Amino acid sequence: QVQLVESGGGSVQAGGSLRLSCAAPEYIYNYNCMAWFRQAPGKEREGVAGIYISRGAIWYADSVKGRFTISQDIAKNTVYLEMNSLKPEDTAMYYCAAEMTGVPWCSLRRTDVGVWGQGTQVTVSS
Repeated sequence: QVQLVESGGGSVQAGGSLRLSCAAPEYIYNYNCMAWFRQAPGKEREGVAGIYISRGAIWYADSVKGRFTISQDIAKNTVYLEMNSLKPEDTAMYYCAAEMTGVPWCSLRRTDVGVWGQGTQVTVSS
């Protein structure tokens, strides 16, 4: 069974930074996108950032543009999410995901996700 393993979550004050990592098996690259989703209590899981593996093209949700940066290290089979200027509304469980979109871009839609990580909690206090 394919597994994605996230790390790097934690608790920070507003304005702080965290860096999430997602380690993927080598064959996860049968998928075309790696993405980060998040789910806050009582809310739906939403896509926040995605990277098209072969081209390195990147997409962000409007709510995180300018603050979050997704990147990949193909040699290490790892995807990162650098989160800066964190806000209390960024508090959520963050999930790494592998998408197969069928188009040459990332969708950040749950229905395109083939594999999920177990999640890592991010808590931002005011």
